[in-house]
Amino acid sequence: MPAFAGMSGRDREETTYGQGEEESGQAREERKGESRCPQGRGQEGRAEEERAEEGRGERRIHGAKLVAVKSNGNGHPKPSAKPFGQAGKALDGVRILDFTHVQSGPTCTQLLAYMGADVIKVERPGVGDITRGQLRDVPNADSLYFTMLNGNKRSITIDSKHAKGREILDRLIKQCDVLVENFAPGALDRMGLTWDHIHKLNPRMIVASVKGFGPGPYEDCKVYENVAQCAGGSASTTGFREGPPLVTGAQIGDSGTGLHLALGITAALYQRIRTGRGQKVLCAMQDGVLNLARVKLRDQQRLAHGPLKEYSQYGEGIEFGKAVPRAGNDSGGGQPGWILKCKGWETDPDAYIYFITQAPVWGAICDLIGKPEWKTDPDYATPNARLPRLKAIFGTIEEWTMTQTKFEVMDKCNAVDIPVGPILSMKEIAEEPSLRETGTVVEVDHPTRGKYLTVGNPIKLSDSPCEVARSPLLGEHTDEILKDVLGYSANEVAEIKGSGAITPQEKGARAEAA
Repeated sequence: MPAFAGMSGRDREETTYGQGEEESGQAREERKGESRCPQGRGQEGRAEEERAEEGRGERRIHGAKLVAVKSNGNGHPKPSAKPFGQAGKALDGVRILDFTHVQSGPTCTQLLAYMGADVIKVERPGVGDITRGQLRDVPNADSLYFTMLNGNKRSITIDSKHAKGREILDRLIKQCDVLVENFAPGALDRMGLTWDHIHKLNPRMIVASVKGFGPGPYEDCKVYENVAQCAGGSASTTGFREGPPLVTGAQIGDSGTGLHLALGITAALYQRIRTGRGQKVLCAMQDGVLNLARVKLRDQQRLAHGPLKEYSQYGEGIEFGKAVPRAGNDSGGGQPGWILKCKGWETDPDAYIYFITQAPVWGAICDLIGKPEWKTDPDYATPNARLPRLKAIFGTIEEWTMTQTKFEVMDKCNAVDIPVGPILSMKEIAEEPSLRETGTVVEVDHPTRGKYLTVGNPIKLSDSPCEVARSPLLGEHTDEILKDVLGYSANEVAEIKGSGAITPQEKGARAEAA
């Protein structure tokens, strides 16, 4: 496999793949000159030129010449001689055309941007992503809802209903590797951006979509976070047995599906190395939630063979119904667990700890809580013997945890390998030094709202460091993208601005321009 086979995006404009050398200014200018007028050669002429270049170990993608690195004999590039963390980002060279908004799609594209992709966020002139103004806490500034989901991106404003705007979109499609959208069903087609249209312009384009439901009776329905949780099996299994279904605080419908989509995109990019063509990537929110709730589908099948003995209702003698019940704070695995009060619970709503009675450390638990006799008592000595008595067991353990803080409990339990987890408030998480040191919680400075906290890359790559950058202002990079990515001259950019294709217009003027 040639080393340049997977190259795309910014590689076609900024790098000579694998060489680890700076491109000369003259070579860069010559290449820009070539890429600004790729239509001049004609399809047959370009194909003939590319075949000749490939024979010389070169390849031209979208007008930019790439030179393959020498193989080490097994078809792979030689390992970089640069220190780890200095050989670029994992997704350097990948360019994303980001049509996403609100949460599910922006979660996906922000993660790809954290990995090094050049994410170009397309927004409506004068309006932008609706979340810029939702839940706003600082007047006349982008909301945290927007800033925390759109870091490391560039913003361009385009009126997709304007003839010149559509031309710009078509040129962006030719220059990008992945188009990501989470519009309502059918919206992309109504914009004229059908699969056939996109692939006629760029056969290598990957089109990635978040939808509420997959193909079936509900595929045309709109879905939001809590709807996805309810339709994906999470809500029916969350809460206490005697109470109503509950949605979770974690955004498993929106952000969870965005993470799934990012995985699908990276897989499609890798497959494209072999096939040379793009494909559709679809993540339905219902599917994503079900994937995260798969242990409950596991338990649904186990019910056919008898009661779920690790559920606390088994020990309380309550019969199981036909569906997996809500189980409060029961552990989702084979090790019983529960949330217990700690010192200060009367005034602190988060003075609790999750305590797991893991079988291998049962003896240590008994010693720690002052019940050494339980280690040999036949009613407590084995996991099966303990199952009918879990409520009483956790009650006894709680008598011990209530005598100390959740952090004291954690320290003592961790010392003897007992798995516990303190209930951390968002205030405690925001102030936790270790999360700042690892880049999980990052402070970012913004020109209009000032400093704010955001969640950095949750995935740490040893050779692809992540520097978290602030979210873009609306249309902040429009000129830059028109000139540097699409090759428009300064005069052409001025004409585009005057046409109204990238600036807000009155309805009458927009209709006339279209």
